[in-house]
Amino acid sequence: MAEESLKPSPLLPTFARADLSFERGEGPWLFTDRGERYLDFGAGIAVNALGHAHPHLIEALEAQARKVWHVSNLFRIPEGEKLAQRLVDATFADTVFFANSGAEANEAAIKMARKYHAVNGQPERFRILTVEGAFHGRTLATLAAGGQQKYLEGFGPKADGFDQVPYGDHEALKAAITPETAAIMVEPIQAEGGVRAIPPQCLRGLRQLCDEHGMLLIFDEVQTGVGRTGKFFAYERAGVTPDIMSVAKGIGGGFPLGACLATREAGKGMTAGTHGTTFGGNPLAMAVGNAVLDVVLAPGFLENVERTGLKLKQRLAELKDRHPSVIEEIRGEGLLLGIRTRASNVEFAAAAREEHLLSIPAGDNVVRLLPPLIISDADVAEAFDRLDRACGRIERAAQKGAAA
Repeated sequence: MAEESLKPSPLLPTFARADLSFERGEGPWLFTDRGERYLDFGAGIAVNALGHAHPHLIEALEAQARKVWHVSNLFRIPEGEKLAQRLVDATFADTVFFANSGAEANEAAIKMARKYHAVNGQPERFRILTVEGAFHGRTLATLAAGGQQKYLEGFGPKADGFDQVPYGDHEALKAAITPETAAIMVEPIQAEGGVRAIPPQCLRGLRQLCDEHGMLLIFDEVQTGVGRTGKFFAYERAGVTPDIMSVAKGIGGGFPLGACLATREAGKGMTAGTHGTTFGGNPLAMAVGNAVLDVVLAPGFLENVERTGLKLKQRLAELKDRHPSVIEEIRGEGLLLGIRTRASNVEFAAAAREEHLLSIPAGDNVVRLLPPLIISDADVAEAFDRLDRACGRIERAAQKGAAA
């Protein structure tokens, strides 16, 4: 066994993986093969919206798996038409394109915005304004949209067509608009960027700017959508609707699924042959997506997410008061919350993991808490106790370092 552990992994080393693996999960809990239990407040980076082994999702997946897995988009897929209609009925959108991930959903959104202006006789309008600190995916186009140098380094010239403006600088945004600008693309809450929320009045200002200049407004709700903030989608908090919206993560409850939602006007250029996918919208994904909506759109579910999120945020504020040398700020909405720590966020996440609580580091020295939307008050209390002990670990380590 010792020799086996020394062998290099056949996996490409693009991830800094914790030396931890899980064999099963139940609700908000994960279990190792040694029987150790971890409270999962990372949810696979906001993916496992309904926790692990949710019985309704299992039933839907098993039932579909016994029928048909894949037929391609050369044929009608009734489960996909049903899911698209439900998304249209519950949002601003008129039309839906299904993909496999958030990056693919954002690629579709970018292409749609450019195509819209091309069919309107303005093909020169292809540039998209984005915000510094954003994260829109790992493809060459979505890396360029995010604009973060640490992700672009070494991959050749940055894909053209994206202009970044400073976070929170509305005047810089207005000044960056040119006759070539096609759209503004933003996350209502920058999750990877440090759980930085764009205030509702600023989102309304973006809508106004787009209307004034004939631009499209794109919301990237890959991480904020499907109940994560206590609303079905975060844009509802601002009372502002986009023209195009990318969705992924929670919509599949753990099954790979992304979607690009749009108004019929914004999507009018995306005709047969202009875009496609082999696996996107396959019957397995559609069955699971419909099962997720069965739960998330059930009466009272989102209200409970909002209530639980407020409870957790209040407990985190209490944690900040107890450990001011460790915690600087609490951020976020619903069950997308961030702890800006005075230690390193990697150190904080490691200390939490030592207490068997999983969290996700983000930008701006923030640790994200992204628990399943089904957590209870008891889970919130358990998380508080474990984070309290984690903060104690960091404080003792700092005291020991100072003494040395």
